[in-house]
Amino acid sequence: MPSISGFNSHIPAYRLDFLFSNPVLNARRPDSLSVPAAGEPGLWTSQGNGEVKLRMGESGLAAETPLTIHQMFTSAVERFGDCTALSWKEGEQQKILNYRDYYQACRTAAKSFLKLGLERYHGVGILGFNSSEWFISDIGAILAGGFAVGIYTTNSPEACQYVAENCKANVLVVENHKQLQKILQIQDQLPHLKAIVQYKDALKEKRPNVYTWEEFMELGRDEPDAPLDEIIASQKPNQCCTLIYTSGTTGQPKGVMLSHDNLTWTAFAISRHVRLTEATQAQECVVSYLPLSHIAAQMVDIWVTMKVGGATYFAQPDALKGSLVNTLKEVRPTAFMGVPRVWEKMQEKMKSVSAKSSTVRRKVAAWAKDVGLQTNLTKMIGRTPLNYRVAKKLVFKKVRKALGLDRCNKCYTGAAPITKDTLEFFLSLDIPVYELYGMSESTGPHTISLPDAFRLTSCGKEIPGCKTKLHNPDEEGNGEICFWGRHVFMGYLNMADKTEEALDSDGWLHSGDLGKHDQNGFLFITGRIKELIITAGGENIPPVPIEDAVKEAVPLISNAMLIGDKRKFLSMLLTIKSQVNGETGTPEDELTPEAVELCKKLGSSATRVSEICGGRDRAIHAAIQEGINRVNEKATSNAQRIQKWVVLDQDFSITGGELGPTMKLKRPVVMKMYKEQIENFYKEVATPSTPDNPLPPK
Repeated sequence: MPSISGFNSHIPAYRLDFLFSNPVLNARRPDSLSVPAAGEPGLWTSQGNGEVKLRMGESGLAAETPLTIHQMFTSAVERFGDCTALSWKEGEQQKILNYRDYYQACRTAAKSFLKLGLERYHGVGILGFNSSEWFISDIGAILAGGFAVGIYTTNSPEACQYVAENCKANVLVVENHKQLQKILQIQDQLPHLKAIVQYKDALKEKRPNVYTWEEFMELGRDEPDAPLDEIIASQKPNQCCTLIYTSGTTGQPKGVMLSHDNLTWTAFAISRHVRLTEATQAQECVVSYLPLSHIAAQMVDIWVTMKVGGATYFAQPDALKGSLVNTLKEVRPTAFMGVPRVWEKMQEKMKSVSAKSSTVRRKVAAWAKDVGLQTNLTKMIGRTPLNYRVAKKLVFKKVRKALGLDRCNKCYTGAAPITKDTLEFFLSLDIPVYELYGMSESTGPHTISLPDAFRLTSCGKEIPGCKTKLHNPDEEGNGEICFWGRHVFMGYLNMADKTEEALDSDGWLHSGDLGKHDQNGFLFITGRIKELIITAGGENIPPVPIEDAVKEAVPLISNAMLIGDKRKFLSMLLTIKSQVNGETGTPEDELTPEAVELCKKLGSSATRVSEICGGRDRAIHAAIQEGINRVNEKATSNAQRIQKWVVLDQDFSITGGELGPTMKLKRPVVMKMYKEQIENFYKEVATPSTPDNPLPPK
């Protein structure tokens, strides 16, 4: 989870893959890393039991002494032992685990894993919503010499089977009966699997080698410490301890091997860079709700928080379906990470509440928002207007309190694209949302924006101790962004060829993203190599800026996907903002309150998607076309104009398969799912210019 005008504006913090036909890409890449001499670790390995040469610097953060996870954890226990580490709700009761008890629970889990037969360099797969048991399983697996492996809760049984088999999982830890059923369907295809542990709810039926959490923890409670201590003592910072599986939008998921040093050094570097407070002075608090199988959530919720002795509060499993704000108001976090969709949902909700306010309140809010935006834009160059204080007292403090962000001075976004409109909306409410940029292969963030180093739509500057290189820049300075530092991964598990594609002969990690620096060193993402649309006429078109522009021009639109690769012209799939089923997470036919209000303003009485899709509502159809015309007027060339579009009968979702776990658009999946609608765009031989879909005058 960056500011160039028109269509070269913001394509933010997110990662997909690779392409050709572009000056940046036609230049030859450095050869792949050579395999090191026997006995000497190189900068990469694809072996689970391999070791790598750490990318140590001579001074500063890059020269910090390497640590294992156990060393970082015991240091936290020594310094913050009595501080709250984890907290969660059971019914109305708030449960707490301090650092000392947290560490002991992880040791017990490690001994239980060993008793169940966990072998060195084998996986412990964890499939479930964020909880203390998730954290304890993760760290317990690492202490026992295995690999901690998060599995997305939305994975199908087949996808779970792929990950579990790939990491040779000896144990799978699942949340509940629903997730257990997935594993039971595939357990016969998992030759390494020895046991399954279910950490929530009672087991519906007793089966051999399936344990409740209580039974699991009991296994290791009285086991001797010596065998575990021996394994811990043998661990080195340059060995793998965690696997992060890529979402597999462009093929089979890859197991990103992260070393102890990747995790401990990155946690240290981030906590220093964003100036987190250690618990000996004042305790940082975070809310854990994003999928822990993703590196961003692990880094924030587990490792950075541990480094400074912070407290992690667990949200409810329905957090993304509406309960998150309640948890935020109860916890009042000091730092908060939201994927763009979370910020967009907050924005939509606040706009819908505002629409129902009295005229006076709306006018005061509008004035304050104008002041807020101007204040924060001028703050970037070091000035603060006088009327800011009045606006802060009248509006900003109340808004922050209503969102549970009144103590939060560090709000972040990353993992997927965010629009300039959403960033400006929160900036106008005096809530700067700082972008960070990175990938699983860089153990999370590579660049982070800071309060005193912040430019709208930039993803900031690199973390000290890390380096950025733009490979083969074009005449405008756009090149492929490459990373160097101790956060760069070890390699992909059992995939030497893919590792060699990602790392060049000097050890630089190639991101697949295009970017440029401004004169002050701020990084702006300008494209995604693999995502570029190359039309039949050979024009390279980055889709995200055009999609963002359409969503901004037509606020009724929820998702937009540009089509046109190898085609004669551009077309677009659109979805409308609709309600989401709280239980299943599937989009419903009913429009959101904000969408209903927008329809009324456009002269439509529509309250359902089915009343709009397929051009059924003339007023809405005309409004969308008008918005697209406005976007087309700003197109840098004829090839960048959207010539056809269609409103689909359902919004994109994780459950539908169109979005990944961090709400990232899975373009290849959408292309397959809506093949028929896409083919309909291109049935006519002539370039379309019809009364129903007119092209704007040039």
